[in-house]
Amino acid sequence: MNEDTGSRIKTLMEILIVSTRLGLTSFGGPIAHLGYFHEEYVRRRKWMDEAAYADLVALCQFLPGPASSQVGIGIGVVRGGLVGGLVSFLGFTLPSVIALILFALMLNTYGFEDAGWIDGMKVVAVVVVAHAIIGMAQKLTPDLERRTIALGALVITLLWQTAFTQVGVILLAGVVGFTLYRNHSTTDDGDTVHFPISKRVGYVCLSLFFALLVLLPVLREATSNQWMAMLDSFYRSGALVFGGGHVVLPLLEREFVPTGWMTAQEFLAGYGAAQAVPGPVFTFAAYLGTIISGWQGGLFAVFAIFLPAFLLILGSLPFWNMLRSNPNIKGALTGINAAVVGILISALYNPIWMSSINQTADFVLAAILFSMLVHWKLPPWVVVLAGAAGGTLIAVL
Repeated sequence: MNEDTGSRIKTLMEILIVSTRLGLTSFGGPIAHLGYFHEEYVRRRKWMDEAAYADLVALCQFLPGPASSQVGIGIGVVRGGLVGGLVSFLGFTLPSVIALILFALMLNTYGFEDAGWIDGMKVVAVVVVAHAIIGMAQKLTPDLERRTIALGALVITLLWQTAFTQVGVILLAGVVGFTLYRNHSTTDDGDTVHFPISKRVGYVCLSLFFALLVLLPVLREATSNQWMAMLDSFYRSGALVFGGGHVVLPLLEREFVPTGWMTAQEFLAGYGAAQAVPGPVFTFAAYLGTIISGWQGGLFAVFAIFLPAFLLILGSLPFWNMLRSNPNIKGALTGINAAVVGILISALYNPIWMSSINQTADFVLAAILFSMLVHWKLPPWVVVLAGAAGGTLIAVL
């Protein structure tokens, strides 16, 4: 084994270990995951700089699909190429996939979503997101104009919470940023990030994304095959989700409950279990697929629902540096990045804060965990364990 091969294997193992640890500890939903990623990949390991990470988040927020998973794939691609993106995805996703498949196979529910340690994990999510927002706000909203954009995004996304509000806010912020900043020269745009993906691969991925969206319903009707029907339902649900992973839940409910593939009780039991595991919300598909066709169906469902996310992010990355270096696009991204700060603050309040800080003890725990992370500089995994212990203690008292 030559030196280059050994170095590549070492890099891929590093990606796998780090992403798996995040997959085991990242509670709180997609916005919280972005906070965990920022802490691990930007602050601690410096695999990307602040500006590159912010632009990647803005891109993934704009694309349909699970934004946090797409960000993780993008970071893996930066670090280890196409295989690195796949490894990053597997590490972050497999822990919750395995847990939900096992839960579906056991076919019983114990109310894990109400356990004290789960409540502690929710408080950890508050702390992680708050820390990420402070860091990103300092970088992305340094002037009055960008702070105003962030405030507008906060107000709109809190008052009008629909699946398309977030996309509309990002588009509007892009127009405002283009108008205000297209002729501004900046010196803090960060390094150009190299994505080892050719434009030809990008074109193929984007073409395949749209082709499958059109062809799968046709093939479903033509074949009347259950696996083809599952592929179509999960792929379409994953391809048409805007506004965060939780939006996929009603789409999936409409696909599988009225059609008789499972009962409403089975669906809701799986929904409760999905809230109790770390990692992306889209892994709820593992539970649904297992209910329908065993563990093979669970793995197939995960493949189908995440395939659009892969195709979109891999199709977009080859053109990213070209777009972000264009003065007009750069101005639009400046506005979009400011809006992302407002969207994060909105998500911090609802649903993260509102579903996590329910009593004085929860706020006290959050203050302690925030100090551990920000002032005492303890590793995130220590904060996660402390949050679980604190939540358990609060439940007992």
